[in-house]
Amino acid sequence: MANFFNSSVGKKIIMSLSGLFLILFLLVHLSINFLTVVDPSGKLFNQASEFMETNPFIFVMQFVLAAGFLFHIFYGTWLTLQNRKTRPVPYAVSTQSNVSWSSQNMWITGAVILGFLVLHLYNYFYKLKFTDLIESGQMTEFELVTGLFHVNNWIYTLLYVSWFIILGLHLNHALQSAFQTIGLNNQQWLNRLKWLSSIYAIFITIGFSTISLYFFIRSILN
Repeated sequence: MANFFNSSVGKKIIMSLSGLFLILFLLVHLSINFLTVVDPSGKLFNQASEFMETNPFIFVMQFVLAAGFLFHIFYGTWLTLQNRKTRPVPYAVSTQSNVSWSSQNMWITGAVILGFLVLHLYNYFYKLKFTDLIESGQMTEFELVTGLFHVNNWIYTLLYVSWFIILGLHLNHALQSAFQTIGLNNQQWLNRLKWLSSIYAIFITIGFSTISLYFFIRSILN
C-alpha cells in the first residue's frame, strides 16, 4: 500500500479522488446559492442556510470539506514541485490540437483560485462565523451573500466573474483527467469525458456568474 501511494499512479488517483469530491461540492454549492435568483425575496435561501447550520451532518461535513480543499491544494502544489525537481528542464510547449491550455496550466489556475478563495472566505465565511452581523440583525444571510454584488462594489463583481472563468478553465481539464485516472480512458469514453468536462465547466462558470451579474444589474435598476 505504501508503494502504491508513493507511485506515480497512486499520487494521480489521490489527486483525482480529492478533485472529484470538490467537483461534487461545487454542484451542491451552486444549487443552494442559485436559490437567491429563484426567490429574490431571500426566504428560500435563508431557510436553506438555517437548515445547513442546524443539521449536525452538515456541521461535520464543513470541516471535512475544508480538509478536502486544503489537501487538494497543498497536495497538488507538492506534486508540482516534485515534478519540477525530477524534470528541471520543462517540456517543450506542445502544438498538438488535442492538448488544451487548461491542461497545461492546472497549477497556475489552481494558484489563482486559491488566492480568490481566501478573499471569498473573508467576505462570507469569516463574516458569517466570526462577526455578529447576522445575530445582531444588521443583515440576513441572503443580504450577506448578495449585497457584495452592488453597483457601488462593481470591482467585486468583476473579480468574482473573472474568478469563475478561471475556475471553469481549471475544471475543464479536472473532470476529464480525474475519470481517466480511475480507469475511464479508452477512446470512446475519452471523447465523452471531454464533452462532459466542458459542459460541467461551462455550467459552473455561467451558474455562479449569473448570480453575481443578476444582483449587480438589479442594484443598477433599483
